[in-house]
Amino acid sequence: MIPLLSALLSLATIVPFPQDAPAASAADLILVGGHVVTVDAQTPEAEAIAIRGDRILAVGTSQAIRALADEHTQVIDLAGRLAIPGFIDGHAHLKALGDTKQMLDLTHATAWEDIEQQVAEAVAKTPKGQWILGRGWHQEKWNSPPNSNVEGYPTHARLSALSPDHPVILIHASGHMCFANAAAMRAAHVDADTASPEGGEILRNPDGTPCGAFREKAAGLIWDAYEAPASGAEPESTQHAVHLAVQDCLSKGVTSFQDAGSSFETIAILRDMAESGDLGIRLWVMVRDEPERMAKKLGATKVTGAADGFFTVGGIKLILDGALGSHGAWLLEPYSDLPESSGLNTAPLEVARRYADLAIQYNMQLCVHAIGDRANREILDVFEANFAKHPTKASRRWRVEHAQHIDPADIPRFAELGVIASMQGVHCTSDGVFVPERLGETRSKNSAYVWRELLDSGAVVSNGTDAPVEDIDPIASFYASVTRKMPNGKAFYPEHCMTRAEALKSYTLSCAYAAFEEDAKGSLTPGKLADIVVLSKDIMTCPPEEIREAKVVYTIVGGKIAYQATQQSAPTDSNHPTDSKHPADSK
Repeated sequence: MIPLLSALLSLATIVPFPQDAPAASAADLILVGGHVVTVDAQTPEAEAIAIRGDRILAVGTSQAIRALADEHTQVIDLAGRLAIPGFIDGHAHLKALGDTKQMLDLTHATAWEDIEQQVAEAVAKTPKGQWILGRGWHQEKWNSPPNSNVEGYPTHARLSALSPDHPVILIHASGHMCFANAAAMRAAHVDADTASPEGGEILRNPDGTPCGAFREKAAGLIWDAYEAPASGAEPESTQHAVHLAVQDCLSKGVTSFQDAGSSFETIAILRDMAESGDLGIRLWVMVRDEPERMAKKLGATKVTGAADGFFTVGGIKLILDGALGSHGAWLLEPYSDLPESSGLNTAPLEVARRYADLAIQYNMQLCVHAIGDRANREILDVFEANFAKHPTKASRRWRVEHAQHIDPADIPRFAELGVIASMQGVHCTSDGVFVPERLGETRSKNSAYVWRELLDSGAVVSNGTDAPVEDIDPIASFYASVTRKMPNGKAFYPEHCMTRAEALKSYTLSCAYAAFEEDAKGSLTPGKLADIVVLSKDIMTCPPEEIREAKVVYTIVGGKIAYQATQQSAPTDSNHPTDSKHPADSK
């Protein structure tokens, strides 16, 4: 028997929706016989859920919920499985996730030579002159550095010889660096005389020529050359990429997605998709564009709950520094393994202050990428000064995206200022193998991924994956959040772990709160949206090492089954078989 934490669970709690509508005679869909973890403090656990329309009608015992069914109700027997609120990815990149699925996957390479071989194979089947793209390489995850390298990053000579007629761009796993071959550099008009742009760096061979690695804003030199001839194809390519991304999300239990920065043009396409019913998941978007365009277009772009709650534009995105893996995170002290550098400030602080003023003007959330401890301190200073200029008793819920490395003196400021720490649990275990090399032991222990200290201080920590930097799979990030175990089996300073309840909340209700959406989703509360995930294994009670084995059995969005695993994995009540149609089959 599942331990029920409230006497209320002996009866179904029924809340009709909308509140002024007459009560209907029965639920449309009920889930019975499971372990329901609601993330609702009033009724933390249950056995069953009833759904009417796109809303949760009731939670309670299986007996009480079955009483809400009639001959038209679809009944799913969970057979003891876990049902939880739909996962909300608090920081990821929707179009980029779909784009990546159409590139070379470099994530499994154990040496630079593996990547050269992948490119050579792509060259053999790609018409001359066409660009070849790949993503996911990380020099710290290779068995040894390339024979020819600059600061541990490869040089382009061998790759260029393998691909003389194909421009090649290979995106670093962090997304904050790219590698280009000679053909791509020629297309971008980059040579020994090209200066590094402000906020970026062209890595160079000893003779001053570019080695092929472009850090932070310098990568834009190459991307500008790639994107120039592709203008005009964006709507179709964006829609295709989004469809690929959404399929991946639904198969992994992600029902809501907080998109961490899209242009006005991409946002217009996404809204059209949502309003035509072609999106499939709920989307909350940050605008990322130039300040001049922001000032002109934000008013017409901001929207809340469009397309029946599937589309909101509520944030402004700014990138203040780079990534630790590419030595781009902006630090208070130099890198331990690159003492001549403290990273890069990729946006002047006066620009950050201008964005803050725009956020106040349009009543939007300011969402700032800050990874290094200096970047975190500087943006907290900007936030604090702006809040002092525009005082309010209500939290503005501005956000620091990533907040990976925070000086201990700045940890309490998140709660004091009401700033969301929008973090990604899986980054800790993915990057932990090289963090001590970058920061040294003391900084790593006291400032790296300090979820425990943030939560204990009263700050809100939301969770996600930063996909496509990491896989969109919430289970991997949940596991990382509660164990901090790296691929080598060692735990990265486990004293900073979250509890399982904290980790689930960080992936559901806290993410909803971080977007001012906690009244509509994030918990299995009657009256809220019926966004639900059923898992094959109970990640709240199973041994820690079994968490990673959990698979999605059902993903339910707005009361509709949007993803269903094989029939063998998804038992149903024999009197009320489920509809086995995958959403893609109906398009």
